[in-house]
Amino acid sequence: MIMFVIFGATGKIGKATITRLRAEGSPVTAVLRNPAKAAPLAALGCEIAMAEVGDADAMALAMRDATAVQLICPIDPRAADASRQMLQSIERMAEAVDAARPPRVLAISDYGAHLTIDTGITRLFRLMEERFRQCSARMVFLRSAEHMENWARYLKIANETGVMPSMHQPLARPFPTVSAADIGDMAADLLLADEDHGPSPRIVHGEGPREYTALEIAAALGRLLTRRVVAHELPRAEWPATLIRTGLSESYAELIVRLSDAHNKGLIGAEAGIGEIRRGRTELSAALETFRPDVGQAVS
Repeated sequence: MIMFVIFGATGKIGKATITRLRAEGSPVTAVLRNPAKAAPLAALGCEIAMAEVGDADAMALAMRDATAVQLICPIDPRAADASRQMLQSIERMAEAVDAARPPRVLAISDYGAHLTIDTGITRLFRLMEERFRQCSARMVFLRSAEHMENWARYLKIANETGVMPSMHQPLARPFPTVSAADIGDMAADLLLADEDHGPSPRIVHGEGPREYTALEIAAALGRLLTRRVVAHELPRAEWPATLIRTGLSESYAELIVRLSDAHNKGLIGAEAGIGEIRRGRTELSAALETFRPDVGQAVS
């Protein structure tokens, strides 16, 4: 019997994958950490399993009898040591896969995960891929471009000042970005296909219908806030403090800074000559629409 087991089921990617799989009539086990969030997924017809990412035994139990498993490694943007936390989660996930031995695993990875230089957060996804390559399951790495939804973290600043600080520089240079929901839909396609594409792992890159510039993103935030918003090249010395003001921990902010350095050198993109590129359909304004402030209320 086919059974898809989806970790990170309450996140934007996981929800999109589950919604698509259930629309196709596929059995799904949604793996949660918080039982209070189970009701909407149960209403979709999902079986519910509970497992903390740090509990390899519970994760392995949730994977039991799976035809395919979708993994996304959580990283807490407020963690005191974000790198250490994510690396521990990666190891527990790999231990669970080794114990449960599902036939196929699709892991959500990151653009630039093939690079061996220090790329901040993206380096952690490279280490994830290296660890998962050691597992016995047939692997698919779905490398995601930067999520469009990440730009919503600048809504408060933009609303208060009319300025969107950008670490993407120069402002007019386009870069790949994608809706998290589109990545979830691509993942569902890959899970449903179950095609043999040669040696494991299979590499798939996911990005949006087109590239965007920081100037276009500022304009999109302005439309959302119904006020003029302009992009501003944020001096590098101000990057960490600005990120921390948006709610990130110091360690997480430093990972973003290092990734932004790599972006501005033009290094973050699909791995040339490897795998394939799939494109989502969601435009930036549509991805940000869910963050629209209520009429008459300020952005919190």
